[in-house]
Amino acid sequence: MTTPQEAKLQNLIATATNPKQKAMYEALLKKVKTQSSSPAPETPSPSPLPKPVKPSKPKPQISTPEVEAKQPQASEKVEANQPQASEVEAVEQQSLEQVEFQGIGILKAEVHLTEERSIIKLGDQEYRLFYIPGRRQKAYNALKKEIETTGNLVQRLIVYPKLFHFPRKEQPHGIGFQLVGFVSDKNTKSGVEEELKDGEFRLCGLWQFIPVCRVPCISIFRNFNDERLAWIKEADPTRKVKFMKASHIPLLWKDAPVRPFRFNPKLEKEEQGKPHFVQVKAKFLPDRDLFGFVEELAPPIEKSPRFLKASKKDKAIAKLAQTESQS
Repeated sequence: MTTPQEAKLQNLIATATNPKQKAMYEALLKKVKTQSSSPAPETPSPSPLPKPVKPSKPKPQISTPEVEAKQPQASEKVEANQPQASEVEAVEQQSLEQVEFQGIGILKAEVHLTEERSIIKLGDQEYRLFYIPGRRQKAYNALKKEIETTGNLVQRLIVYPKLFHFPRKEQPHGIGFQLVGFVSDKNTKSGVEEELKDGEFRLCGLWQFIPVCRVPCISIFRNFNDERLAWIKEADPTRKVKFMKASHIPLLWKDAPVRPFRFNPKLEKEEQGKPHFVQVKAKFLPDRDLFGFVEELAPPIEKSPRFLKASKKDKAIAKLAQTESQS
């Protein structure tokens, strides 16, 4: 008879798309089956109490300490050999620690770099190309030098997608890309170019609807770590809100294994449920400014990695500061 733990592992094996992950689940299933099939050691029955010798005067009968000591030891042996129900959860937790929020991809595009406004061209479509001064200045300078040296405007760029949603749902979102690096024979391999083809992205985040977009999105938040948390505590509200701003990537995923989460204002917080964390490979569709599902990189999980999110108070302060600066 299949146990709940075995059934759960069999389901994870069937849905796994990552060979390493599949092998890990198969090994655990074998271990759980072995433990389940092993008979628990029999609890030795306590030896009969010695018959009291009838004394000249009646005395109360006292059980021997040796018999009492054997009972908890036998119980401990049985418990130690029983399959642990938490092993599957432990593997899921280990798997969770290996995932993170991420949105990264490769675009083969015509690049035009200027100090005022850098753009890339994909067919007839143009998109802004951003970079972070200081952190990504080195990548920008290297790309600029590569184009000047070779004269080749068409480059394979490693980028983050940058989405711009507007308050009105009817207003189309905007999209640009943030430069991370580029692929060339001179550069050290990052691993991204080996996993992804041109136009493909690895998107890992919360699968949900947001109020300002008709298409469900993968919401990519800032991954949590202690260094970032320490910086956020010291930063002013405007800077921390900008730093923790999520990217909501609209994705066309027809046969998704789980429904995208949709907030229902009529339900209590406890009844809302939570969005699943998904990991997919997607193709950028320039003619629609959307992303299309290609394949799952791992099964959806209910518990997401830890992430950073700005509080409502900080958002309100940042918005007020922005309004005052514009007036």
